[in-house]
Amino acid sequence: MDVVDLKEFYDSPLGQTARRLIALRIRSRWKDLTGATILGLGHATPYLEAWRSSAERIIGFMPARQGVMHWPAGQPSATALVDEAELPLADGSVDLALIVHGLELTDHTPDMLRELWRVLSPQGRVLFVVPNRRGMWARFDSTPFGHGRPFSRQQLTQLLRDAQFTPSAWGHALFAPPLNRAFIRRSAPALERAGLWVSPAFSGVIIVEAVKQVYAVSKSRRARAAVTDLKPGILPAPAFEMHEE
Repeated sequence: MDVVDLKEFYDSPLGQTARRLIALRIRSRWKDLTGATILGLGHATPYLEAWRSSAERIIGFMPARQGVMHWPAGQPSATALVDEAELPLADGSVDLALIVHGLELTDHTPDMLRELWRVLSPQGRVLFVVPNRRGMWARFDSTPFGHGRPFSRQQLTQLLRDAQFTPSAWGHALFAPPLNRAFIRRSAPALERAGLWVSPAFSGVIIVEAVKQVYAVSKSRRARAAVTDLKPGILPAPAFEMHEE
């Protein structure tokens, strides 16, 4: 999936429905982000709008294989094309990271996770939205969630622990079939409530929040020579309060 495919999906009625349902679950975890520095990695910009008025700064990094698009519309761009395994940011400069269409599509999973660990502040948190291996959305390549590697909860837990993260909260979204039919879109909120109650394990996506293990020491195996020539303009933001669900 490249940035054109992703934009077309989120501009479609099905994509708008998916964005609303996933954004609802994200906002239930991250509510008051006043003064925070937020990084979106992958194609996270459709989900970052809610915090533009309160966050200290928001930046969107898009992997080179996907391509980059201007965001936000009508304003100076806050996005950049990057190598996800060599993020051009200072150590500990990010409070929160949101990864959407990133973890399942990268060829450098361990290095990307090490870089996220490096740029997160000691109290930093990261939220991953990934296709659920058991869900219907991973089986239809007509949506971005049908591309790349889907995950189970056990696989995510092991992957994050290996990268010195501790999973702290789990969520699920997208229980309606990934079909662009008006009656399915209208019934999606009801199906979402029913799915969360009856069978959360079969959601379309898994949402996991993880906390950086501050006692861990991790270095990327790939050289970050390009980073030494950059002058990151992002500084650690003031502390803010996290609200638990």
